[in-house]
Amino acid sequence: MSRRWLWRVLLLALLVLAAQPGIASASPAGGSSSSAAAASSHTGRSSTGPVPTEPPSTEPPSAEPSLTVSPVALAAPNDATTVCAVYCDTRDPSLAGQETFPVADKTLNGRRVSLHVSDADGMAWASIDAGQLNDSVWLDRSWDGGTTWDGLLGRASIPSTWTGTRTLMYNLYDPTHHRRAVLRACGDAQGVGCTGWARLSVCAARCDGADVSTGTGDTRPVADATLNGRTIALHMDNSGMAWGTVSGGGAGDEIWLDRSWDGGASWPDGSSKGRTSVPSGASGTRTAEFNTSDPLGKLYGGAVRACGRAVEGQNGSCTAWARPTTVRSAAAADALMYSYDPNTAYWPSSWWNSAVALSTVIDYMRQTGDTRYLWVVARTFQVNKAAFPAGARSSDPIDGDFISRATDDAEWWALAWIDAYDLTGNVTYLNEAVTIATYVNGLWDTSTCGGGVWWDRERTYKNAVTNGLYVRLTAELHNRISGDTTWLGRATTSWNWFRNSGLINASGLVNDGLTGGCANNGQTVWSYNQGLAIGAAVEIWRATGDGTALAKARQLADAAVAAPSLVTSGLLTEQCDALNATCDDNAKQFKGVFMRYLQDLNGATGGAYRGFATTQGNSIWSADRDSLNRLGERWSGQGSTDHPNVRDWRTQASALSALLAAG
Repeated sequence: MSRRWLWRVLLLALLVLAAQPGIASASPAGGSSSSAAAASSHTGRSSTGPVPTEPPSTEPPSAEPSLTVSPVALAAPNDATTVCAVYCDTRDPSLAGQETFPVADKTLNGRRVSLHVSDADGMAWASIDAGQLNDSVWLDRSWDGGTTWDGLLGRASIPSTWTGTRTLMYNLYDPTHHRRAVLRACGDAQGVGCTGWARLSVCAARCDGADVSTGTGDTRPVADATLNGRTIALHMDNSGMAWGTVSGGGAGDEIWLDRSWDGGASWPDGSSKGRTSVPSGASGTRTAEFNTSDPLGKLYGGAVRACGRAVEGQNGSCTAWARPTTVRSAAAADALMYSYDPNTAYWPSSWWNSAVALSTVIDYMRQTGDTRYLWVVARTFQVNKAAFPAGARSSDPIDGDFISRATDDAEWWALAWIDAYDLTGNVTYLNEAVTIATYVNGLWDTSTCGGGVWWDRERTYKNAVTNGLYVRLTAELHNRISGDTTWLGRATTSWNWFRNSGLINASGLVNDGLTGGCANNGQTVWSYNQGLAIGAAVEIWRATGDGTALAKARQLADAAVAAPSLVTSGLLTEQCDALNATCDDNAKQFKGVFMRYLQDLNGATGGAYRGFATTQGNSIWSADRDSLNRLGERWSGQGSTDHPNVRDWRTQASALSALLAAG
């Protein structure tokens, strides 16, 4: 046979194989079946070249049999979308925070293919050892539990003089897009084989598939579903694990859970969890328990629903999607963290709002002792301390050190870093607050209105928010810096100016700012300006022991809770909360600032405002919450067709502050 004819035969064989429905390939360690044709259509990103490893590891080889599929599986990959979480795909494994081997190695014609995972980084890489020149290794990554996958990720071949190589690291999770992956290591050494898929189950307090009897508590977060006389119910225990039950039926009926990481929009890796049939002679059954969050993957706010099928008619029905509700503040914090992007390290598209959201999360950790989100503090600081052009974080450029032309934006970040210092004891955060406060102090100007900090670099406006923040910030610094006199002097000077400036009107309410002639401008009384004035007075009292400052804080609080412009039917209500209006992104977060500093005053006065705080928290939880624990702009829960009750991460952070104040 001529060489040309031989190539034609081989090409024809490859084309025939590529057109086949598939040659089943078992995955002994838990991966689902796939096909050689599917393998040939893997989409992946090859590494730029082999990454040599140290001499072969001493891990014992796996005894499982070799797996061989058609060579067509090694067709050149297409580019797959790069995933970025804390790190982006293709990170060097030498930088891994840890190394574990979650599944058995794959022995392939004497070579050892291994999957390595660093849970500290949320990433994995693959290696091949005891190999020969041109043997190769890569990763497959699946977003649907192993049914389909992007393959040939980081493919690397053993170079001359080496007996092994490894890939770069790829992410196991995509919290930015609310996805959870499974990965496996694959190699080609005169045949292709793969390890099992890793991280098929979520493990938190317990692992997926736990028996219901091993948990404590039983709540039903949403209404039951019904189907042909059956009742389908979703249950959750005190740790946030969920299970489903079907009752009132007969043998052959089925019950299962669906799990979604994106609020029920999709659930490719979470369908039919714990699918169970009612046994003969019984009228109902239940699933095992499954987790609703994956802390390793920074996937908070996972949702589940219970679904069932009746044996007759093959009909099915599901409950609504839900998240755990056992502890109000924890449920609200999870829903807030759902919107945090670990890659950009803030809550997208709002600069100062992100500072306040971070402070709220820190408040939650300090109050509850739940430190699951501690990593967020360091991550936010690390990424966002840099400079950013206009449009990247704010409409203004960010100069670095969280400073921009908007003075109040910088001050919010300074308070957040003092909160971080209080939580962690890390003086780096306190030093950052000093850097910001020093910058702000440069905008204190006695030549206009006798003092006060300008709202912007252009020196166009002296207002309540900028100066309330400055008093609180300078007093907090004094109360944390041993031997300080500088910040104390600035705090007392600014407080005396604030309360005599005219910003506080005759009713004890704080208007937005001063006119060019240094008079109260009569503009809107926003709850956050009132709250900052309260917080400023309380911190001055701590700094100086001056009882008149604490008395002023109480006057401001009493005026607020009695004011029709701020309280409606006992609930804190912004003017833009009216049913014919909608708050902008700034005002969505104002009420939370008020509640934060009212809680501070409540603690300083032995609980004088506990009743007001309790009313807010109870209404938020009973009237303003949906089944995914999302909390809205109007704490009454009311909305209209043209102006619905908006829910986003800003309203979530605001309402969480109220829940924390309520206790």
